[in-house]
Amino acid sequence: MFENREGQPVPQVTFHTRQGHEWVDLTSDDIFKGKTVVVFSLPGAFTPTCSSSHVPRFNQLAPVFRQYGVDDIVCISVNDAFVMNEWKKEQRAHEITFLPDGNGDFTEGMGMLVEKDELGFGKRSWRYSMLVKDGIIEKQFIEPDQPGDPYGVSDADTMLRHIAPDAPPVLDVTVFSREGCPYCVRAKGMLDDAGIPYEELVLNRDYSDRTLRAVAGIDSVPQVFINGDYVGGSDSLEDWLKEHHRL
Repeated sequence: MFENREGQPVPQVTFHTRQGHEWVDLTSDDIFKGKTVVVFSLPGAFTPTCSSSHVPRFNQLAPVFRQYGVDDIVCISVNDAFVMNEWKKEQRAHEITFLPDGNGDFTEGMGMLVEKDELGFGKRSWRYSMLVKDGIIEKQFIEPDQPGDPYGVSDADTMLRHIAPDAPPVLDVTVFSREGCPYCVRAKGMLDDAGIPYEELVLNRDYSDRTLRAVAGIDSVPQVFINGDYVGGSDSLEDWLKEHHRL
């Protein structure tokens, strides 16, 4: 059984990060002192649940967390700086700070260092999340001590409900766009003005004409989808926002 450390300070360690071509050491105080920080820690970079769910959702909800007073969102894993930097790049997780805990010092200090020898991983972090204010752990969500890699309470939505229980539901919005499209700029501007985070997929970078025709039945852009429903172009988006009192 893992110890819940609410009310205790975070471990005092040094994170060896790589920024550009330089080694930059960051202490726990550099990360946490005088700040409100959400931390989520996971077993390993590039692993399935971590890459498909844990990181993307925290990255998506980062602007919402900041609306409710969170200064930074930190992802910690027992991996080296090079791996963490490449993983951040691959995930396009620009809203998150990735911290390498290569020697497991922070994770061990949290009491979350576990053996993953059966997978050839060695020692890794158990999956958990926490809200840290000025270096003190205010809230911690620890996955149950069960075989495998449970993932049910350390997710971004659970943390957001704790921080802002009355926050409106977060919309899942995707905008199909292309470079140089003024209507795409208009659609994204309306979403920005309404405070609605969105994922942008750019033609010939993230998708092809064939993909757009397959999902929307049309090849003009922008095309907007909200919570799985097809909304349409910028004019249709404007109507949707007015109808849902977002403009």
